[in-house]
Amino acid sequence: MNAIWFAILTALIALTYGVVIIRRLLKLPSGDEKMQSIAAAIEEGARAYLKRQYRTVGLVAVPIFLLLWFLISFTTAAGFVVGALFSALAGYIGMRVSVKANVRTTEAAKNGLPAAFRVAVDAGSVTGLLVVGLGLLGVTGFYAITQNVQALIGLGFGGSLISVFARLGGGIFTKAADVGADLVGKVEAGIPEDDPRNPAVIADNVGDNVGDCAGMAADLFETYAVTIIAAMVLGQQLFGNNPAILRYPLVIAGVSILASIVGIWFIRLKSGDERIMRALYKGLVASGLIAAGAFYFVTTIYTRQTLYNIDVNDIWAEAFLNSPFVLSPNGLYMSLLIGLVVTGLMVWITDYFTSTKYKPVQHIANASTTGHGTNIIAGLAIGMRSTVLPVLVIGLGILAAGYFAGLYGVAIAVLSMLSMTGIIVTIDAYGPVTDNAGGIAEMAGLPESVRAVTDPLDAVGNTTKAVTKGYAIGSAGLAAVVLFAAFANEVGNVNFSLSNPNVIIGLFLGGIITYWFASLAMESVGKAAGEVVEEVRRQFREIKGIMDGTGKPDYAKAVDIVTKTALREMILPALIPVVAPIAVGLTLGADALGGLLVGSIVTGLFLAISMTTGGAAWDNAKKYIEAGHHGGKGSFAHQAAVTGDTVGDPYKDTVGPAINPMIKILNIVALLIIGLL
Repeated sequence: MNAIWFAILTALIALTYGVVIIRRLLKLPSGDEKMQSIAAAIEEGARAYLKRQYRTVGLVAVPIFLLLWFLISFTTAAGFVVGALFSALAGYIGMRVSVKANVRTTEAAKNGLPAAFRVAVDAGSVTGLLVVGLGLLGVTGFYAITQNVQALIGLGFGGSLISVFARLGGGIFTKAADVGADLVGKVEAGIPEDDPRNPAVIADNVGDNVGDCAGMAADLFETYAVTIIAAMVLGQQLFGNNPAILRYPLVIAGVSILASIVGIWFIRLKSGDERIMRALYKGLVASGLIAAGAFYFVTTIYTRQTLYNIDVNDIWAEAFLNSPFVLSPNGLYMSLLIGLVVTGLMVWITDYFTSTKYKPVQHIANASTTGHGTNIIAGLAIGMRSTVLPVLVIGLGILAAGYFAGLYGVAIAVLSMLSMTGIIVTIDAYGPVTDNAGGIAEMAGLPESVRAVTDPLDAVGNTTKAVTKGYAIGSAGLAAVVLFAAFANEVGNVNFSLSNPNVIIGLFLGGIITYWFASLAMESVGKAAGEVVEEVRRQFREIKGIMDGTGKPDYAKAVDIVTKTALREMILPALIPVVAPIAVGLTLGADALGGLLVGSIVTGLFLAISMTTGGAAWDNAKKYIEAGHHGGKGSFAHQAAVTGDTVGDPYKDTVGPAINPMIKILNIVALLIIGLL
């Protein structure tokens, strides 16, 4: 079968499978009238926020589209529109499925753990398959119509722009509501996390859907699509317009979609079995093994007749001792295996640093017994330490893939990592569904037996969300390395030596951009959370009967506050990675721009890993104490852990994840403006 049609067919299979699951979910019971009214309020808030967010992003996207058309080409500008629309669509549908599944998971929890688990996993699988289906369909369809690889960079830019806005806006929304609800509800009023008396509780649940579902879907869509595009662009630069090279990434992505679908079938939880994480990982392992087997046959069959006698211009060939594996089927297959191994190691390392079963989280919990300050110190230390192993794994992965297939092998290894996006997003999107299911159970006043089901599902969901962020950051860092390599190849004989002062300046500027971006995002959460705190305090003062249940909080007011603040605060940091490479490239030149790209990749990778992993560890340290350790809920240790969790919230759900698209936008814009330098 033709490679283009194979990729389109597998993308359509993913989308069709997702539609089938949606129809099945919608047929499930959605609880009593009170549960449905709560779910409707969450859905209304999430839908209204996303509509306003996309309207705001459109005001930025239109002038960018016109500039791309005027300065580069209409085809590139059209690619920008396709990437933006598909990314927005993945986020919007992912949010809609999540809010529909929340209440159905709560209702299913009345029938036990396996039933609720199945609903949450099905909902997550829809988002996962939407991301890969839309991503592969968008890239393949646009390439099939235009036959223009360079214009695909515009498609990647569109997806990245939506992603950074979605991650920032959704992250500011969800963490402002979460922090505001915690500081007044838990700490000051002493009421449970999802207590219906808290005026910010609906905003908190809305935030889970627009941040953890819509934002995550847009983020992984962008990383997935950009990785395929980067492999195609680099392949064209190194080996010319050889059809086999250009279409090989599409075939690998298509095979992996089928492997993810089969892997989802392996995610099962039998009655009496409470090993939730094991059930989820079983699906991931199955997908990886199936993909590994399929990669061998595809690579051998597809490349045997097409990859020989190609003019090899791989700039890494000499660095890796003219490896005999370069562009052989065995070399490419080994690069694919390296990508799968790096994926497995990134998942395992993140799980170790964020799960309540292991020492890092328990260390933070132990530190909480001596106060708020020691909790913060321990959390910061764990976050910093969590960068060591992932970066070593990434470095070794680059070295090994480079040996087997040169620079192109590194691109293929990253492609292999991202090929697991379907099953990884399934595991991730399961988390916010179970979180909201528990919130609905609390707000609806359901029996403790329901929370006894949703709470363990939610606890595992915190770890799966952290694991996915670790995977996304690692793959995004590697994708940015490939994009930089494409930039370096394209600009030609530019001196990127450290003896060049412009390169040194660029390195420093790359670091400045990363930290400035992170600082603005953190402050945005703080500002929005402060407004929520004041509003919740006002309602507690002025609305009579909230605490005894005779008065009803004004939930809509808190939702409106975080919506306005999130949309206002996301614009400046999101524009930094668009404007910075243009300013540096046009004033200091391509050498300084190259330094900026490298500086942002290095600082961004370390900062993102430390913030997301450290934030998740803080969160699970609180949950470890709530499970009965160190005095349990209400203890001194628990109060300190709540403080740590509050600090960690914007780390893990706003700033850290938003750095992913930021570093890729920098590299994509640099590729787009090469002709202007």
